[in-house]
Amino acid sequence: MVDPADKERLERLEKRISEMKGAKAPASKMEEHHAQAHLVWRMVIELVTGIVIGFGIGYGLDSVFGTKPVFMVLFILLGFAAGVRVMLSSARETRKDDRAGDGRENDDNGG
Repeated sequence: MVDPADKERLERLEKRISEMKGAKAPASKMEEHHAQAHLVWRMVIELVTGIVIGFGIGYGLDSVFGTKPVFMVLFILLGFAAGVRVMLSSARETRKDDRAGDGRENDDNGG
């Protein structure tokens, strides 16, 4: 049998634990906000990096062959396409991680 004093202490402890869990809920929203901001910056950096690398390669080839805007424009476009592809891959990876954390199935069909 449980002593009434122990039962009362246990109920107070459970109440304190539930209050502490409730107090930590806003912190998780803040962490989620920072995680989303980190993801956005990662995607921006991936896109800009692709464009800058494409510009560098194109400018270098144009300098070597003496065809100023041709390779630069071509490789900037290729760099942009590569950046978008990496961004989509990152988004897909993040979506898979979120679904795994929620216990949902991992499918790429959006549903």
